[in-house]
Amino acid sequence: MPMSKGKKSISLSSRQDVVAALTRMLNALDNQFPAGSAGFSLGDTCAHYGAEIAEMEGLSRAMWGIFPLLAGGESTALADKYIAALKQGTCPESDGYWGDTGPYDQRLVEMAAWGLGLALLQEESLTGFSARERDNLHRWLNQITEARMPDSNWNYFAILVQLGFKRAGLPWDQQAIDHRFTLMEAYYLGEGWYSDGPGRPKDYYISMAFHFYGLIYATLNGKDDPERARILRERAVLFAEDFIYMSAAGGESIPFGRSLTYRFAMVAFWSAVAWSELPVLNPGIVKGLILRHLRWWLSQPIFDRDGILTLGFAYPNLAMCEDYNSPGSPYWALKVFLILALPESHRFWQAEEAPLPTLASPRAIPHAQQILVHTADARHVYMLTSGQLELNNYVNTEAKYTKFAYSSRFGFTIERGRYGIKHAACDSMLLLSEGDDYFRGRRACDEVVVQEDHIFSRWSPWRDVQVSTWLIPCGEWHLRVHRIQTARELHSVEGGFAVMKAEPQPLMQGRFKGCLVAAENGVSAIVDLSSHQQREADCVVTPPNSSIMFAECAAIPMLHHILPAGEHWLACAVQASLSPNDFYSAVPELTIEPECLRVKSKEHNTIITLAH
Repeated sequence: MPMSKGKKSISLSSRQDVVAALTRMLNALDNQFPAGSAGFSLGDTCAHYGAEIAEMEGLSRAMWGIFPLLAGGESTALADKYIAALKQGTCPESDGYWGDTGPYDQRLVEMAAWGLGLALLQEESLTGFSARERDNLHRWLNQITEARMPDSNWNYFAILVQLGFKRAGLPWDQQAIDHRFTLMEAYYLGEGWYSDGPGRPKDYYISMAFHFYGLIYATLNGKDDPERARILRERAVLFAEDFIYMSAAGGESIPFGRSLTYRFAMVAFWSAVAWSELPVLNPGIVKGLILRHLRWWLSQPIFDRDGILTLGFAYPNLAMCEDYNSPGSPYWALKVFLILALPESHRFWQAEEAPLPTLASPRAIPHAQQILVHTADARHVYMLTSGQLELNNYVNTEAKYTKFAYSSRFGFTIERGRYGIKHAACDSMLLLSEGDDYFRGRRACDEVVVQEDHIFSRWSPWRDVQVSTWLIPCGEWHLRVHRIQTARELHSVEGGFAVMKAEPQPLMQGRFKGCLVAAENGVSAIVDLSSHQQREADCVVTPPNSSIMFAECAAIPMLHHILPAGEHWLACAVQASLSPNDFYSAVPELTIEPECLRVKSKEHNTIITLAH
C-alpha cells in the first residue's frame, strides 16, 4: 500500500506501529525488486557512480531497517530475498556480482549495512551460507580493510565490517580497527563534537555517523575494548546535551548541511541512544524525540505514488540534492529503525512518551560555531551559525552551510540561477553585487568567534571588501550587525526567513522601516536598525522548488541599499514565527557605539565589545 503523498495526521506510538511503518516502506521496495536479482532500480536519475552501483546501494540501505527488525525477533519473508541478493552480489562467478572496488568507491559506503547485520545477528546471520558463500562474502567485504577512502566518517564503515566479522566468527583484523579509530581521533574537537574530517563541517554526519556508529561499536564490543567504549559513550553523552536543541516540540529538526535527503536519519542518534541504553535523558523523552520526528516526516509528501522515498527534503526536489544521491540514497533514513532491535519488553517501548523538555535558551556551541535558540514553547527553533563551509563544494554548499540562520519551521532556499536576486537565495544572507545583478555572499570566513550571546565572523566577498558580522540572539528575534569596508560601490540585499508566497506588508512606525510577510505557513519580518543610512524595504519572490520545505514560490522580506566606497554599518532585526505578533513593541533596540554594541530586548540587555 503506497504512502500518502499529502500531509496528514499520523498515529505512531507503539513498537507495532513503527514496525508497520517500516514494513510498508519495505513492501514498496519489494515491488521494485525482481526475484533473483542482486539489486533493484528505483528511478532514472543519476549519481556520480553508475546505475549498477546505485542498484546495490538501494538494496543495501534497506538492510538498515531489516537487520534491526530481525535482531528484535521479527520475522520477515523479505529477508530471504535480500540474503539471496547478497550471495549473488558477492560471488565473482555470478552475473550479478557487485564487482571489485576501487578508491573512494560508493560500494565501500554500503558495506557498513552488511557489517551491521553480521554484528547484530552474529553466527545466525550466516545460517544457510555454504563455506564458499561465506568465503565470497568475507573476501568481498574485506576489500574495505585496505581501501583508500575519504578521511572522514567513512572510516567507520571499515570498523563496522571488522566488527561484523568478529561477531559472526569470520577472520577479522584488530589493527584495521585501531588504525581507523586513530585517523578519526585527529578530528575530535572536544565536548562531544567531531568535524567530518580535518577542517570539515559539523553537521548531521556527527550525529547520524560518528556517534551512531560509535555507540554501536561501544555496545557490541564494549567487553573486549572497554576503554574505547567508555570514551565513545562519554562523548555521546556530552553531544546529546547539545544535540537535543536541534529538535522542535512538534518533531521537526533544523535542516542544515548536506545529505538532507536522508531525512529520518536526522534523529538516528537518538535511536542509538535508546538501543545502547546511554545514560542521558529518560526513555520517555528519547522516545518522544524519535516518534514525533517520524510522525512529522510521515505527514509530509515525501513518497511517490508507489510508496518509494523520493529525492528531496520535505517534498520531492532534485534541485537540492547532492551529486552522490541516487534514487536509492534516501533509504539511509532507515538508520532510525535501530530501535526495532529492542524487544517490546524493553523499557524504551514500555515508557510513556514525554514531551520535549524545557531547555535553557540560547545555547552556544563553540565547537560547532552555532547558537541554537528555542522560542517560547519550542514550536519554532532556529540556529545562528558562522564559519562552516563544505570544502568539497557540493551542490548549493553556500545555502546549506553559510547562511546566518536556519529554521526548523522555514528551512532555507537554494539558488536557482546565477543572475538576479530572485534566484540568489537571499534568505538569511547579506548579498552584495557591483550593480550587475550577480551577487556574492558569505562563503569562507577569515575569522569566527563564538560567545554565549553572539557570534562574530569576518569574511571577504572580494579581496578589497571586508565584512565583519555580529549575530545576536534575542528570543524570537535575532539581530545582525555588519561593518562593511569596501573599495568599490556595492548594491546590498539582506533577506529574512523565507515563507510561502503572500502579499508583503510594509513596517513603518517611528524609527522602524521593514517588511513583513504573513503567509500560510508562518510570518517572516525584517526591520532595519541602521542608524545613519536607512535601507529600503521590499520583498522578493523566488521560483517554485527553491525552498526545501515547500514547493510553492517563496517570499523573502528584504532590505536593500547602495553602498559607496568606504566604511558602512548595517543592522537589522529578523524574526520568523508561526503567527503574527506585536512586532513594534518586541523589536530589540540597538545602539552602535565606538567601542561596543548595546542591545536591549524584552529578554535581556547585552553589551558586545567591538574588539575585532
